[in-house]
Amino acid sequence: MGPSATNNSAPNRARAANSSRGTGSRLCLFIPFLAILLSAPLSPSQVAPNKLPSKFEAQESAQPANSTPAPAEKNAAQIDLLETKYRFEANGDSRKEVQARVRINNELGVRQFARLNFAFNRSFQAIEIPMVRITHPSGGVADILPSAITDNPNPAVVDAPAYQDVRVKSVRILGLQPGDLLEYRVVTTTTHHPLAPDFWLDHTFDRSGVVSKEIFEIDFPITETRIDVNPKMPVTKVEKSDTRATYHWDLTSAKAPARESSDVVVTTFRSWDALAERIETSLRSTANAAPAVRKKAAELFTETVPYELRLRASYDFVARYIVTVDLPLGSTAFQCRTADDILLSGYGTMEDKYVLFHALASESLAALTGRTQNLADQLPAPSLLSALIVATAVTFVGPDCEDCAHNILLDPAVEVAPFGMIPANIRGKEAVADLKALFQIPGAFLHVPDDPPFPSTQRVTIDANVATDGTLSAKVKYRLRGDNELLLRVAFHQTPKEKWKDVAQLFAISDGFRGQITDVAASDPYATKEPFTVEYEITQAKFIDWSKKPVRIPALLPLPGLPDTESSSHGLTSKKSIDLGTPLVIELDATVQLPEGTTSQPPTGTSVERDYATFSSKYSAQGKIIRATRKLHFISRELPATRAGDLNAFLHAVQSDQSQLFVVSSK
Repeated sequence: MGPSATNNSAPNRARAANSSRGTGSRLCLFIPFLAILLSAPLSPSQVAPNKLPSKFEAQESAQPANSTPAPAEKNAAQIDLLETKYRFEANGDSRKEVQARVRINNELGVRQFARLNFAFNRSFQAIEIPMVRITHPSGGVADILPSAITDNPNPAVVDAPAYQDVRVKSVRILGLQPGDLLEYRVVTTTTHHPLAPDFWLDHTFDRSGVVSKEIFEIDFPITETRIDVNPKMPVTKVEKSDTRATYHWDLTSAKAPARESSDVVVTTFRSWDALAERIETSLRSTANAAPAVRKKAAELFTETVPYELRLRASYDFVARYIVTVDLPLGSTAFQCRTADDILLSGYGTMEDKYVLFHALASESLAALTGRTQNLADQLPAPSLLSALIVATAVTFVGPDCEDCAHNILLDPAVEVAPFGMIPANIRGKEAVADLKALFQIPGAFLHVPDDPPFPSTQRVTIDANVATDGTLSAKVKYRLRGDNELLLRVAFHQTPKEKWKDVAQLFAISDGFRGQITDVAASDPYATKEPFTVEYEITQAKFIDWSKKPVRIPALLPLPGLPDTESSSHGLTSKKSIDLGTPLVIELDATVQLPEGTTSQPPTGTSVERDYATFSSKYSAQGKIIRATRKLHFISRELPATRAGDLNAFLHAVQSDQSQLFVVSSK
């Protein structure tokens, strides 16, 4: 089973859409809506399991997707039994068997289990589904026929013939009804994996309440194998011989708190250094600059240009012109096509895009980040890795150079990311890399910078008019640099132009604007050297109801997202600081022209200054023109936990100001 499924076939989109670590707590409110838009689940026929958690397993669609406690109401489906057994051989081959009994409680459960999906790579894996059975409440039994089982390429590779081995075997469950008991058994075999004889897996037990009984068993050769087990999820039984060991868990509704690392990790890799070297060697084996690549390099730059300019040219080309195939990291077992093949085809996975980048700008490394913040504290296993970024170094020459080199990290898989911009959910993490391959230094870890390579800013201007009948017409312009910028670039890049109004409507609503979007324009998502801009026009009937006395209207400004004080202060007894996220400047400015003969009374502005953040607002009224400005500047990345009370007071002042209203009257 391995890690939880997210059922999202667009990891590069998700990496940007979910880039809310730290920064997302106080970005404008449209961010959650964009995240939903970009990472919305596909229909059952489109679902592509999120990743191959290890070389031995396919992802069961019945696997619970998180460790959050189940809601009090009845689950749509209850997994009465989930039994998983692994057997590993010394040569790296393996066999995995999963058996499940699922009780369908309502129509939502029917839809959830109308199709079972199992991901695999047929170049070294095979999946058999020997049994799928439905038992009706009346006692009738129906076996699903083999004709209901299909084997198709992963939806992400339909237009990428080079990756047709990455597949999804699906079972269509016809006739499923509430009250039915669904049973199935799936067997996955792995032979001649490219990274054999090494093997690994990681597993996290269900804590959602969806699984009533979970059985998990691993049988592996003792030699060269290490295992790490969450002490709060103790092994039910251990059996050992001279050559093998079997660990067995038999759990009923596991209640133990989740830990950052998986509950069970098994690996034969002796260190992260060894794993990083193995992956880098595999990737570089196809990265030689063949004729087509050398020709492209000559078109992009000359050998005499400074190396950083070569980096920029190589990055811009690979990010923009090589389409990212949205396969999870490791789906191809780090086996890549040649640089020439990638270039000529015009598409590639995140691993392949690194291969081409390395062929163009050779002084680079693959840096792999994980699902958790600190990989060094865990046993080395490829299944703990989730994203690949590119690391390289630029050297400055000079007799007085004190810091003659600096690392540059790039993410060409996010096609519209500015140079050096890494999604926020990756920043601040440890990245595994074969450092001696480039820097000739020991070790396996790089620190991904906490902040973007430029100051984060967000400026919103609104120019609005209110007609005599109370209808509002407004032009809204966003100009962004930083994490919001990346989210919007991805949103508009991934959305057909005829659907841009839908995107604008989403974040207009989430920013508190009601009405109909009538026009949308955005800057080129690929023009990453400048801030990203979005402009839209919106109309709202009955914005003002003149029959009400007095008339009160809010400032036409988005409400900047603020840190969640409850989650920020959660566990402060064990934490030394509160994460405020990336430093950010938000400037909001609205001008509203009211009908002739209208007067208004503005609220009083606010000014609050702290060493970690400042906020100010100004409101004015001159004749029929009203204006509102707010500026919020988060200066520090974190705050000592002892100052939680002061932070709450600051946030309360901001929220109180945001609730203020203009009083409007007409003659």
